[in-house]
Amino acid sequence: MALSASSTLCKEVKKTYMELPQGDKVQAMYIWIDGTGEGLRCKTRTLDSEPKSIEDLPEWNFDGSSTYQSEGSNSDMFLIPVAMFRDPFRKDPNKLVMCEVLKYNRKLAETNLRKTCKQIMDMAADEHPWFGMEQEYTLLGVDGHPFGWPSNGFPGPQGPYYCGVGADKAYGRDVVEAHYRACLYAGVKIAGTNAEVMPAQWEFQVGPCEGIDMGDHLWIARFILHRVCEDFGLVVSFDPKPITGNWNGAGCHTNYSTQKMREDGGLKHIEEAIECLSKRHGYHIRIYDPKGGSDNARRLTGHHETSDINAFSAGVANRSASIRIPRQVGQDQKGYLEDRRPSANCDPYAVTEAIIRTTILKESGDEPVDYKN
Repeated sequence: MALSASSTLCKEVKKTYMELPQGDKVQAMYIWIDGTGEGLRCKTRTLDSEPKSIEDLPEWNFDGSSTYQSEGSNSDMFLIPVAMFRDPFRKDPNKLVMCEVLKYNRKLAETNLRKTCKQIMDMAADEHPWFGMEQEYTLLGVDGHPFGWPSNGFPGPQGPYYCGVGADKAYGRDVVEAHYRACLYAGVKIAGTNAEVMPAQWEFQVGPCEGIDMGDHLWIARFILHRVCEDFGLVVSFDPKPITGNWNGAGCHTNYSTQKMREDGGLKHIEEAIECLSKRHGYHIRIYDPKGGSDNARRLTGHHETSDINAFSAGVANRSASIRIPRQVGQDQKGYLEDRRPSANCDPYAVTEAIIRTTILKESGDEPVDYKN
């Protein structure tokens, strides 16, 4: 397993410069989703004072021909700030800024799925939809080899690694702890973390978040994880099946509720939502990974705690179902449902939008309804 060349640079030397005063100026790192729908890009600008709200942040631009988002002959793309967080790398008063991307003509870039998600969330605002997403990921060397795995073989079979403790069970905890604290500093609504079933595989949870905040907070949490791994010389993979064979894949289980589901007697509304989801399985599978379902087909095999991609299923405490009702929810007769189908590399804007369209707006069929403004 190979670490990056950058990780060998002396961090103490860098620290000398990072401790220099920056006066009244502020560094704002603008972050956006590139043309793959999975990758993140960033660049930094200097502001004359600390921004107190999104309205204080100027629009910016970038070369879309270098991010798979435009042709070189007409490559200017616009960055529209939509969410702001504290910067855990440069620290206060510096900022991380999540951005939407517009084309030269101010139309949405193909991978800008936030705009329609925000529209749908606004339509469902009275239902107060809450989400919590469980982001699984795998730590790799820059050569693509799982962190801590033997160079010419495999670790012991799955069993001792899930929530494991000890150097022979937990691979890469330093990265996990650094990421957790960085998210807390940034203001990301990170809820927890744990080692997963496959060695070098971990999970963090974000939520509960209401509406559009779910996508904003998960994307920033992913960005922070990429940056933390960069400092450690590692690579984070959100591939839903990074290692073939008898190893667990990586998902992004999505917990969802409305106010009615959370109130007494809410189980009835949970069951109604599951019924709606059961009638639109193909649509959700297509939305739940950036390649229209082909990525998830490697993961949703009916094995390794997954459902069969071709069949919808639901059950109480059943981790092999498409939709799981937690046992506590069954006992309390209220709470939330867990959609276990989204892949680790899903776009949370697309996932949460699809759930609202199907369960609150009662859409049906294989295509989303186009609501005109």
